[in-house]
Amino acid sequence: MSAKKVKIKVRNLTKRFGELTVLDRMSFDIYDGEFLCVVGPTGCGKTTFCNVVTRLIPITDGSILMDGESIDLQKHNVSFVFQEPSCLPWRTIWDDVRIGLEIKKHPKKVITERMDAIIELTGLKGFEAYYPHQVSAGMKQRVAIARAFVTEPDLMLMDEPFGQLDTSTKFHIEKRLIDIWSRTKRTIIFVTHNLEEAVFMAQRILVMTQKPTQIKEEVMVDFPYPRDIRAPEFVKVRRRVTELVKWWE
Repeated sequence: MSAKKVKIKVRNLTKRFGELTVLDRMSFDIYDGEFLCVVGPTGCGKTTFCNVVTRLIPITDGSILMDGESIDLQKHNVSFVFQEPSCLPWRTIWDDVRIGLEIKKHPKKVITERMDAIIELTGLKGFEAYYPHQVSAGMKQRVAIARAFVTEPDLMLMDEPFGQLDTSTKFHIEKRLIDIWSRTKRTIIFVTHNLEEAVFMAQRILVMTQKPTQIKEEVMVDFPYPRDIRAPEFVKVRRRVTELVKWWE
């Protein structure tokens, strides 16, 4: 990983709400095209972390640089996938997925080419004319993923996007996401409370402490995809991450 280009550089990132320090002088790098997972105890500030990285809320201190510049949503292309389904009920799946391309005023030919590709990749082919109320929760999250990827973002943040899905649906969407990422090589920060999910998907895992939150340790997950959750190397990494989180203490 050290030979790869640094995409995001975070230095002394601090976020306070009044006298409450949530994020405390966090420093780390994220590499271009990396799939990074962030885990930690419940309530440690994972969602706050996502919100400050995307500048949905301002930081208190420190810096977040993308390609050497402060993150600016007017300049940088940042996508966000939330835990709650975010489909627009009045738009079909096709129209929902392409909304970011319309906002950015891409030419119709570019929109059609990108849409055809992402609809195929996300397994939405055949459902383009459906409305959100006509599809399952898992399908709605595919729509959210497609909408995020189709704009070819510089950075994608995913905040526990599969937390409300049943185990079978979640597993299939996780596999689909890994396939899309492996083909597009977008930079992803994936926040999850599910430690097995983190080991299944990530190249590297950042483990957070309780508040005031710092980086407790980074764990490399350097075995290939697809991953077998029963494999000894998988079990070993999952056990290590579990020991680091220690939510019961």
